[in-house]
Amino acid sequence: MSVPFNLPRRSFLGSAAIGVAATQLATSMPVFAQSASPAQPAGSAKAQRASPQKRLEPLKSIDAGVLNVGYFEAGPATGAPVILLHGWPYDIHTYVDVAPMLAAAGYRVIVPHLRGYGTTRFLSADTDRNGQQAAIAADMIALMDALKIEKATVAGCDWGARTACIMAALWPSRVNALVSVSGYLIGSQEAGKTPLPPQAELQWWYQYYFATERGRAGYDQNRHDFAKLIWQIASPQWAFDAATFERSALALDNPDHVSIVIHNYRWRLGLAEGEAKYLDLEARLARGPVITVPTITLEGDANGAPHPEASAYARKFSGPYEHRLIRGGIGHNLPQEAPEAFAAAVVDVARL
Repeated sequence: MSVPFNLPRRSFLGSAAIGVAATQLATSMPVFAQSASPAQPAGSAKAQRASPQKRLEPLKSIDAGVLNVGYFEAGPATGAPVILLHGWPYDIHTYVDVAPMLAAAGYRVIVPHLRGYGTTRFLSADTDRNGQQAAIAADMIALMDALKIEKATVAGCDWGARTACIMAALWPSRVNALVSVSGYLIGSQEAGKTPLPPQAELQWWYQYYFATERGRAGYDQNRHDFAKLIWQIASPQWAFDAATFERSALALDNPDHVSIVIHNYRWRLGLAEGEAKYLDLEARLARGPVITVPTITLEGDANGAPHPEASAYARKFSGPYEHRLIRGGIGHNLPQEAPEAFAAAVVDVARL
């Protein structure tokens, strides 16, 4: 079903649990590490919501699969687990407001840096710096194993939404429910061969830039400016400030970041090989598996990034399903631009 979901950016909307979370937030400030400097003014209704002083700290780390994963954790250890997954070129601060809302509502919240971001590191210098979709999803299953989490609600946007969809599709026994911005994002190298109309191809300009060595060098040399441009294009009505951007841009200084990003986009176009150990997983993903777990998909009304129409993927969800359109000038980084709506979806999805 498709449900229009109207949310002025600074209003508060959601289930009773999220309402309680907001009132409890003042008493749960240890979730954040804050600087001693005064908070910046919130700005207009289209300004970024999170104070630049808020950070998801302290970070933890754990060996999981081929990685030592850096992650933020909040909420009671006995709470229902929720894993929040960021995309490119963002970081864990996509959830700087969502995480404390869910933690105050009683969830155990895990927000990991993906491979190539923040404090996450490969355990071996010899491991392929592989950005293919199956590898990133397998990382998150390994993280669940390391944290002894049998099942979790998974939620994400951009790369994080794709990763969450893959986890739900390939490991449904590990996923209680799914929240995905822009819906069903599972792809394949074969699908990547299909030409798109010129206007759609134009939106993927950076994918073709990254296919060149000039693009790799350009991204390496200018990754912060490049990321800021993507933020502006993808969320044209989000008036984030410099401090908000730089807080996330630090995660792009990871030594493996450029290799992971370039491989991800080249792999999509069939210009880079994946790892043999993921061949079976990718073959299953190429068939476009249906997702059976309860799902809420979200879309912002001002998403400037390439994204499918909700009608194109509704049939990919065979279990309890709802789609919400979030209004109010909400762009691609929906959890950070409309945190109340995203947190409400995480709470509501288990009740579908």
